[in-house]
Amino acid sequence: MKKTYNKSLLFLTLIVLLSSIFLSACQPKPPKAWWKDVVFYEIFVRSFKDSNGDGIGDFNGIIEMLDYLNDGDPNTTHDLGIGGIWLMPINPSPSYHGYDVSDYKAVNPDYGTLEDFKNLIKECHKRGIRVVMDFVINHTASDHPWFEGSIDPESEYRDWYVWTDKRPDNTSGPWGSNAWYQKGGTWYYAPFWSEMPDLNYHTPEVTEAIYDATKFWLDLGVDGFRVDAARYLYEEGYILQDSPKTIKWFQDWYRYYLKLNDRAYTVGEVWTDTSMIKRYNQPTKGMEQYFMFDLAKDLVGSVYSPSAWRASGAFTKALDAFPRGDFASFLTNHDQNRLASVLDEDLTKQKLAAFLLLTGPGTPYLYYGEEIGMTGEKPDEDIRKPMQWSDKNYGGFSRTIPWRRLNDGWTVNNVEAQNADPDSLLNWYRQLINLRNSQALLRTGNYLPIQSNCRSLYVVLREQDGQQMLVIANLKDDTVENCSLTIKESTIQGEYTAEMLMGAPLFESISFEENGALTEWSIERAIEAAETFIIILNP
Repeated sequence: MKKTYNKSLLFLTLIVLLSSIFLSACQPKPPKAWWKDVVFYEIFVRSFKDSNGDGIGDFNGIIEMLDYLNDGDPNTTHDLGIGGIWLMPINPSPSYHGYDVSDYKAVNPDYGTLEDFKNLIKECHKRGIRVVMDFVINHTASDHPWFEGSIDPESEYRDWYVWTDKRPDNTSGPWGSNAWYQKGGTWYYAPFWSEMPDLNYHTPEVTEAIYDATKFWLDLGVDGFRVDAARYLYEEGYILQDSPKTIKWFQDWYRYYLKLNDRAYTVGEVWTDTSMIKRYNQPTKGMEQYFMFDLAKDLVGSVYSPSAWRASGAFTKALDAFPRGDFASFLTNHDQNRLASVLDEDLTKQKLAAFLLLTGPGTPYLYYGEEIGMTGEKPDEDIRKPMQWSDKNYGGFSRTIPWRRLNDGWTVNNVEAQNADPDSLLNWYRQLINLRNSQALLRTGNYLPIQSNCRSLYVVLREQDGQQMLVIANLKDDTVENCSLTIKESTIQGEYTAEMLMGAPLFESISFEENGALTEWSIERAIEAAETFIIILNP
């Protein structure tokens, strides 16, 4: 049968196609190291916003609420000013949380389609929001076709997982709990759970498959990855975590993905002390950043039991390991009791913790709902509950019963209610993020702690390129008086006048000695409980 074509239709189709390609090619790349200038927001898709009334959050629900995070207009202040989102696992999974992946190149149908996800990326990028996805590559789900195939000793996938014919003499995993399970008369390694079998990175094909998945998502438009359980890729004898081969794998992967996209970003969950995390970037980088768990613990602790030097010392320790501030800072995340619960729902302490985080070095991460003081204590499901948007049915999260019951008190503690209260925690976060976005010193300035005889008085000098500011907070719930400031040396000298960015006037001017020192320089007025200041110093 002879085919006939409508030439006009073909011509129009060609024009549309070429225009699409041209516009795509002309999309501006984000600047290198863009992550240093943004605040990230961690989202559990299942709990953020349900768009289709099935009680489960989804991609389209996030799109509906993007203007809450960032409306794309830097001149407005009613949005949070978020510059990046970290999506907890979006791959197909048999578990509600998604940390056991069934397919590395697909999305969870509970959350929508691949086209929905592409649209989410497009809408985020329109607003200047970068999209980072959770990458769970240490283990898979037990229903992953790779693992199901590997059960057969003759399968091509047998060596993709860690199998042994005999029960190991030592069945303990990295935390001392059982890590070996029997199936088909043989044993496999799964330290996280019997249904999360570990991939065997001693098999080159595993790395090839993960590289392939990396390329798939970067080609799709994802801006980077948060790597889950990064410590555990390789087992080398009795070394079950932080092995040399694990560290080397990430350094090789880093070079690989940068060839695909030199603006791609990675942040690692290496849940251990800072000194060990530092090894992942030696001798070369393994990821752009890592979450600083020591820092998070100390920031929250310094507010819970007021200690200025615990807070500044924690930042200093992180900077000693990563001198240019190449680390991810946070207060709590999806694996920990929520900040509001840890701080006994004390609004003042929550505000102080946010102040320390958002005026300090590093790239800050917020956990969804943290900005409105959502509560939650383990089990995990209760620290991952639906977002509280309003006092409408089901908290404005859904039109039907949500997958998990909302927190008590959602009718009074929600986004809509806090929007109307100028002194709310939500508006405090907005103010701090807006200041951080507008002040490069808060993002990337050098960080010099200043000592005070008032133990609860947190004082740091931020300086860079001839500009300087003081960040000050009284972490105590009482007034402090007769406070003095001391620093042995700094890079600035002479007298500076004070320009208040935040807080009531504290002093008119301050004088630094020739070597940049302050020697028991007195603050003349009392500083109220939990009072905070950001002060530009003008020469």
